[in-house]
Amino acid sequence: MQLSQRLAQTLVLSPQLQQSLALLQAPALELKALVEQELQQNPVLEEVPEQEAEQREKDADPEGGEADDQPATADLAEPPDDVKFDGDTEKTSDPQEPADDFQAEFEKLVQADQDWRDNFSPSNITSHNSPEDEERRQFMFESLTSVTSLAEHLLDQAREAQLTREQRDIAEMIIGNVDDHGYVTATVEEIAAASRGRQCLKERWNFLAGKPPEAAISLPVEKVRAVLKLVQTFDPPGICARDLRECLLLQLERDDRQDTLEYQIVRDFMEALGRRRIPEIARGTGQPVEEVQEALMRVGRLDPRPGHSFLPEPEQYVAPEVFVHRSGDEFVVTTNEEQVPHLRISNVYKDLMAQSENSAEVKSYIREKIRAGKYLIKSLHLRQQTILNIAREIVKRQHDFMEMGVAHLKPMTMVQVAEVVGVHETTVSRAVSGKYMETPHGVFEMKFFFTGGLATATGENVSNTSVKDMIAEIFRGENPSKPLSDQEVLKILSERGITIARRTIAKYRDELGILPSSQRRVY
Repeated sequence: MQLSQRLAQTLVLSPQLQQSLALLQAPALELKALVEQELQQNPVLEEVPEQEAEQREKDADPEGGEADDQPATADLAEPPDDVKFDGDTEKTSDPQEPADDFQAEFEKLVQADQDWRDNFSPSNITSHNSPEDEERRQFMFESLTSVTSLAEHLLDQAREAQLTREQRDIAEMIIGNVDDHGYVTATVEEIAAASRGRQCLKERWNFLAGKPPEAAISLPVEKVRAVLKLVQTFDPPGICARDLRECLLLQLERDDRQDTLEYQIVRDFMEALGRRRIPEIARGTGQPVEEVQEALMRVGRLDPRPGHSFLPEPEQYVAPEVFVHRSGDEFVVTTNEEQVPHLRISNVYKDLMAQSENSAEVKSYIREKIRAGKYLIKSLHLRQQTILNIAREIVKRQHDFMEMGVAHLKPMTMVQVAEVVGVHETTVSRAVSGKYMETPHGVFEMKFFFTGGLATATGENVSNTSVKDMIAEIFRGENPSKPLSDQEVLKILSERGITIARRTIAKYRDELGILPSSQRRVY
């Protein structure tokens, strides 16, 4: 073993470059949070008021047109060159700008803070509020609602039911084993055995309290099963079932439909029902195929997940990064500037650099913060320009989509766009990740426009998304009594000049959620 030195050139991501890549990849809503974090960490940065930012845009482009394009391939690691230093004194870009008195600015901030404390103290808030304001405020708090979970809904019904203390404890254990869809995940035997553990815990508390010990024994399975039957009568219908069959039977029993054909099908032919073997069900029940088909339609109206309605609905807010609108015969692309904060360097800290009484340590700290702030502003501008250039190329290549919709989407890769824009394909991937574009046909994720293609008989390429849309349209127009097979769909696409394999059609059919032809047949 020996030590040796070696000279080599390697690529290293500097912290500034990592920050630029993070800003480029972040969607609009996340970008705002990142900028807010930088505003808290860097004191020299301040946000430009909205009215002033709009006035700047008007002054920069008085005719209302778009600004000249900036190169999207600028060196992100290059430090900003608009701040020049001469010894310990910084020369700002505007040397004629007068230096403000920092002490006066500091006194203004102190006075503003004191005014804020005086105006928003609890005593002043109470004294300034009128009775109408207090009534409106109380109405707002009373209007706030909270979503009740499935477990809370079931426990409330258990407390209102006529149950003994032992039955209530068993009901709580059963409800504790109910999943989000409303099914009991533990068997009756497991719940009965779990009662022994609860009794052991109770015995320990009795020992600490000085009470005589009790023998810890498991509950009888019959008691647990009886309480389970009682809990299954709670709302919503079908709750606390152990499988899908029991869930559907509970809902039918709740409606007094035990003597119906659908009850018999669910009870005796659940496996054939899952595979939609309608002739087999008709032979087993001795009923005509038409009546079996109608019974299956009534079974389809039951809820297979009774607890799903208590799940909180995920709220996803989408802010489009790019807007595409028609202007004559062309489509104009603009970026969403409302979601991107406009930043600038505070003049107070620029003036501090010009004051000779400040120490070199203070000047060095401010100098580094100004450099970091200017680099952040430059990275934000470069992010917007890169996304705009990529969006323009997407709209240029997908002109038919903007005109006529999804069926005319053309195949396009990130490499093709990267070559035109002048960036690497990984930059395109970061720029379109999580970003959305508002088009005349709706809001689409920017990655939606990058699809592979299939060759046609004429030598042209058709995107995979367009082919999938064609397949869905073919299945929608089929005869329900004679559903189309994958091979028949293959022949239809071949007549339209699209070359595709049968297994690819089967894959697209599964992605569209369409069952095979044997399970789609309506008798």
